[in-house]
Amino acid sequence: MSSQPNREAILAALSKVQEPELHQDLVTLNMIHDLKIDDGNVDLTVMLTTPACPLKGRMEQDIRAALAQVPGVENVRVRFDANIRSDSRIAGQLQLPIKNIIAVASGKGGVGKSTVAVNLAVALARTGASVGLLDADITGPNIPQMLGVAQMPPPKNQKLIPAQAYGIQFMSMGFMLKPGQAAIWRGPLLHSAIRQLFTDVAWTDIDYMVVDLPPGTSDAQLSLAQSTPLTGAVIVSTPQDIALSDATRGIDAFRQLQVPILGIIENMAYFVAPDTGNRYDIFGYGGAERAARELRVPFLGRLPLDPRAREGSDSGTPIVISAPDSEIARSFFDIANQLAAQVSLLSFRADPQLKII
Repeated sequence: MSSQPNREAILAALSKVQEPELHQDLVTLNMIHDLKIDDGNVDLTVMLTTPACPLKGRMEQDIRAALAQVPGVENVRVRFDANIRSDSRIAGQLQLPIKNIIAVASGKGGVGKSTVAVNLAVALARTGASVGLLDADITGPNIPQMLGVAQMPPPKNQKLIPAQAYGIQFMSMGFMLKPGQAAIWRGPLLHSAIRQLFTDVAWTDIDYMVVDLPPGTSDAQLSLAQSTPLTGAVIVSTPQDIALSDATRGIDAFRQLQVPILGIIENMAYFVAPDTGNRYDIFGYGGAERAARELRVPFLGRLPLDPRAREGSDSGTPIVISAPDSEIARSFFDIANQLAAQVSLLSFRADPQLKII
């Protein structure tokens, strides 16, 4: 009859299992919770830094392999939970129930940035995270149409109540303008409006706030970075050289504002003809990935050109909802997972008690 493994032996084995992206062991990262040992049965919970963790399967395999080497272990049960870390500056400066703020930007218009922002927000929510979406394109707000909501709820207790759709909370200046009305505002008004969309809205316990910025490197980017502690920024580009040149400027602008770059997304990367299955690189291919390597920022992934994404934006149904098994929707979910991982990595790197490479 084998002896029951003790807690010290189990933790010693788990201290050899590394979190694949943080390159630290699970014990040091305090990710092992609810460890129970009953005869040869070991039951534990791995507390992930995001429910969107893309490498849960690999971690479970490594845990099982490590515990199989401990004498007396016969059965292992691994469960996963998540506790998303907060960017402490947000609560300190804005006093809002928001853990992380992610800006989605592009160096130029026409690259599908808003479509990317909407689908990423919904994809993150589908992983189990609490997600908000703020339309910071004050002069060209289109998020309400893209989510199929014409009005926000009435105010309550002198606060604006965010609209909701597909599991996310969202707010846009579009709710406050008449259809077709232009907002011709200079910098100070833009700055005030963007800040008020954060502070005058009754947001509720948000893990990731996705902010859809207008294209370019103008007042909105500067106002957001100056008034709001941004966890990081995502740059959306298409593969052609001119778009990549503008994306590079966008990255440089955020770096000057001391905003970390979470990664580059290559949109409209290729087109697969539905009748033949042939693939066409209409705008070139791989330029954003090359730029990411040259600029030493993460490449989050590429999205195919799919007419259904445009149709979904026009009709108010994001493609991750209308066609969740499509190639572009699967790519959105993969990119959302990679983005959440980059946010987690940033938070651990900022922890003075941990040495994360």
